Amino acid sequence: MLISIALPTWNRSALLRRTLEQFTHLEPVDGVTWELLVVDNNSTDETPDVLAEFATRLPLRPLREPSAGKSNAANLAVREARGEYILWTDDDVFVDSDWLRQYVAAFRRYPDADVFGGRIDVWLEGTPPRWLAEGLDAVKEIYGALDLQRPQGSAPESFHPFGGNMALKRSAHLRQAFDPRIGPQAGTVIPGEEWVLVRALRRTGSHVVWVPEARVRHFIPRARQTQAFLRGYYRSHGKLLAQMETTRGLGTWFGRPLWLWRQWIECGFRARIGRLTSPPERWLKNFAYSAVAWGWLRNYQRKPSLR
Repeated sequence: MLISIALPTWNRSALLRRTLEQFTHLEPVDGVTWELLVVDNNSTDETPDVLAEFATRLPLRPLREPSAGKSNAANLAVREARGEYILWTDDDVFVDSDWLRQYVAAFRRYPDADVFGGRIDVWLEGTPPRWLAEGLDAVKEIYGALDLQRPQGSAPESFHPFGGNMALKRSAHLRQAFDPRIGPQAGTVIPGEEWVLVRALRRTGSHVVWVPEARVRHFIPRARQTQAFLRGYYRSHGKLLAQMETTRGLGTWFGRPLWLWRQWIECGFRARIGRLTSPPERWLKNFAYSAVAWGWLRNYQRKPSLR
């Protein structure tokens, strides 16, 4: 079995070096060879030098995608991959030494499955602010944390793995590419590129498997441990929903559904009051609902462009 591991990167050479170092500790798996595709999405930092450092230490195939956007870089990796399966991770993710072995065991156990997702633990840089330390469970998915707290097996319909730790058959990728309109790009983020892809595959009958034994850690720098970062992320998610979903309910104000206005105002008010009266885990949920509603309102479309 040949496995392709794919990792898009852009201007994070210091983190990339640490990520690649983890790959040098992967345990070998009988009957399996692997290649590591690192797609440089037109970086301007020391990324090429870092890749050169690991050229003789890893089965590395550096690629370069000049078109901005993580989804463009990921699609290049799919086109270039030689493996039957593609394992995905990111340049700020550290894989466990048995990560590859756990996925291969799942591939062999579920040969008819197209999509696999594993556990992601959050690793916060330094000491996080008190509100985040106490309320992390309410926002952990924004930081890529993922744990279904259930044994390995078929995943529930609502489960969509994250790009920091997922695997797909290459044949499934060839049926459904990443949408280049979605995902991180220079200066902007519309999150959800993996969600949209897996959602489309599920609609065509693809089987999704949860593999909690395949574990990674996602590094969260101090710059992302702020309410401003969370607000921007949730608003970007609202923008994605505006492009994908029809709205429910009757009545509009300034051409937008009344229920969205209500969610933005009421949840925002509850979040402000909650900072004074409630634990962070509670008011952060209202903070999130309000920000998503605002992102949806700002980008509202009567006829969604993404389906």
